[in-house]
Amino acid sequence: MMIPKSYKKMHDSYPDFMQAYEAMGKAAREAGPLSDREVALVKLAISITAGLEGGAHSHTRKALNAGCSGDDLRHVAMLTAPTIGFPTMMRAKSWVEDVLQKQSDS
Repeated sequence: MMIPKSYKKMHDSYPDFMQAYEAMGKAAREAGPLSDREVALVKLAISITAGLEGGAHSHTRKALNAGCSGDDLRHVAMLTAPTIGFPTMMRAKSWVEDVLQKQSDS
């Protein structure tokens, strides 16, 4: 999985901060019964509804690594339409498609 340069730079510049940040994420994942696949889908939905393009790209990649299919990820994007609106959902779905297209090109 590709790690963004800005994330690597944060690790280099602030290793203690990043270690704490990653520990919090790990603790959150382990706090409940959701599988890695379910966590990946929820985190994609959160990124989409928050309007976070980079987060949606990242969580699309992570969801694929957790065993989700492209159709699973498209479905997550489409499920957001009643909440965030059709045009916003279409924008978010394009973020999912960005990653899926890049994956199919490689």
